Amino acid sequence: MSDSAQKRAIENYRSRQTKRGIARFEIQALDADRELIRTLARKLTSEGPEPGLLRRTIQQAVAGEPPKTGGVLAALRRSPLVSADLDLSRPREKGRKVDL
Repeated sequence: MSDSAQKRAIENYRSRQTKRGIARFEIQALDADRELIRTLARKLTSEGPEPGLLRRTIQQAVAGEPPKTGGVLAALRRSPLVSADLDLSRPREKGRKVDL
């Protein structure tokens, strides 16, 4: 009985993973890289911004392309404050006298 229960549990688990968009596949690599590849796979399937950054970094490394520059400048140009008419001036004060 436990054999069929185990098979159902595996099928249910794999069904849930498929719904999340996670696919099973086999790769061939060095045995020394086993934990590295497993850790990488776990990080790529996690939530948040880290997987996207990791994915882009790996794609650039594999493609051999140099990293694109100007990312900070492009982000600043997309800022909603670009078109805002802000007065960033402030009064200049001499300060206080300090007796040392």
